[in-house]
Amino acid sequence: MTAYFSGKEPTFTVRLLHDRVYELLAEEKRLDGRTPKDIRKIDIKTSVIDKADGSAMVSMGGTRIIAGVKTEIGQPFSDRPNEGVFTVNAELLPLASKSFEPGPPSEEGVELARIVDRSVRESRAIDLEKLCLIPGQKAYVIFVDFYVLDYDGNYFDPAVLAAVAALSTARLPKYEVVNGELEKKEGTIPISLRTIPVSVTIGLIKDKMLVDPSLAEESSLDTSLVVAFTSEGNLCAVQKNSSGYIPLDLMKNILSVAKERTDFIRSRLTELGKVG
Repeated sequence: MTAYFSGKEPTFTVRLLHDRVYELLAEEKRLDGRTPKDIRKIDIKTSVIDKADGSAMVSMGGTRIIAGVKTEIGQPFSDRPNEGVFTVNAELLPLASKSFEPGPPSEEGVELARIVDRSVRESRAIDLEKLCLIPGQKAYVIFVDFYVLDYDGNYFDPAVLAAVAALSTARLPKYEVVNGELEKKEGTIPISLRTIPVSVTIGLIKDKMLVDPSLAEESSLDTSLVVAFTSEGNLCAVQKNSSGYIPLDLMKNILSVAKERTDFIRSRLTELGKVG
């Protein structure tokens, strides 16, 4: 994501776009016809990868992300011997955008994975203690891998949605502990989500804000913030993901808008029957 004030002198075209987006926001309008608080059309499909233990594809406007869940039995971390392991990986595929390059995970991909990880982990959506089979020895290890397939701005919010939807469909192989040893049983068990974390990205231009920025809008922003809330309305993650500053007097309004918009996004999951 490119911020308007990024430490480099913005081009004349970017300045014009910045000013035009601000003028429209002053009139409660945007480049694509939305109002400042409108979110692009959301489409959610689950169980889209046959060989994954759980999967989902989420589109938000022109941005499309696919997520898959794989599980295995491993050893708990030494500092958390009574918990299972949860890990997230992200890849920005070069076919999704000219700005994405092949090679090792980019800083942007690492940041994206961390935001999804933090949203799920800090919300305590997964009871990691229930994933421990033999303390200090054996536990479920859950991998969430997702890929940005098409990029038209704001991949944070659809990535969190895709991860949550994929986890909600995931099935774990069933094991029982018999005489201190693991025995694999027939059937599978679900990953029960205790809450549904959802994020919303809010961009700022001077004293105006907009929700779910498009690609064109991202290049004009002064800064942006990703905010995640649980189903119960608890703040579980905040990430300022670009340079620029956020006026203190706007923060209360930003959090209020973020809370209301995450409720709306979450309702799309429940309306479509993707989570309970």
